[in-house]
Amino acid sequence: MQYRSLGNSGVKVSVIGIGCNRIGRTVDVVGTKELVKRALDLGINFLDTADVYGSTPGASESVLGEALAGLWDRFVLGTKVRNKMGDGVNDLGASRYHIMNGVENSLRRLKTDHIDLYYIHSWDETTPIQETMRALQDLVISGKVRYIGASNFTAWQLARANGIAEMRGWSQFVVTQEEYHLLKRDLERELIPYARYANLGIVPYFPLAGGLLTGKYDRGDAISPTRANYVTPFLTEENFQILDHLRAFVAQRERTMSDLAIAWLLSEPQVCSVISGVTNADQVSVNAKASDWTLTQEEIDQVRETLEGQRF
Repeated sequence: MQYRSLGNSGVKVSVIGIGCNRIGRTVDVVGTKELVKRALDLGINFLDTADVYGSTPGASESVLGEALAGLWDRFVLGTKVRNKMGDGVNDLGASRYHIMNGVENSLRRLKTDHIDLYYIHSWDETTPIQETMRALQDLVISGKVRYIGASNFTAWQLARANGIAEMRGWSQFVVTQEEYHLLKRDLERELIPYARYANLGIVPYFPLAGGLLTGKYDRGDAISPTRANYVTPFLTEENFQILDHLRAFVAQRERTMSDLAIAWLLSEPQVCSVISGVTNADQVSVNAKASDWTLTQEEIDQVRETLEGQRF
């Protein structure tokens, strides 16, 4: 397993991470312990969850709290705060009030005294970013949070937040978690250039486009109801032409589409770890295998030409 710095921090994370959005929903404690064991066997040390993940809010964190007992020194775990966790008017958002309540609840569910990486799950236009960043700074000083991150932010939002933190001498976001894959590359216009300038790490989620980039779907295939809302917008003839060319590309190299989807993301230096949701240990192994493929510059150029329609 390869490791990269978690953005501009000193901690190292495996280039393959485990998305825990299905833990506490379709994966129980026993299954989670199996995932954790396989991760350790493969050298994977990066886990990603959120307070809102699971069949009910908090379920993913609660199951992870059971599965990670005695293993906290082996993993870097990220969780998130911002989304609705109850019926109260202040049970959501990036206010100091909600963040402080959220971190205590996450610590209780995870059964730990600290959170390695604490994300703001999305921008909160109703809360001054100064309030959010000061609350996060206080959590870092207290030792309850070690590093902070953003998720689903735009480039200007990241620049604004980190600019305020830098001016005040507060902790800055070390990473941002964003949707990024072969068929969704809008990050490349502004966010990735900013990340390169600021040495901000990028953690892509949905790297396999809901299964589309595994070769799971073809023209005219029925889509399961749980995936339809996400996958359907990508089921265009243009994308299927791209997939046809990429399937030929990987076949020539005796690799898989999943391998390419992950290896291509890792060809971007600002990407520190690629997370993908899994439901069993074998899926962890499949994802880990992709990390041993380092694309050459020629291969990167070929893939990009295909994505931009120049090789049709």
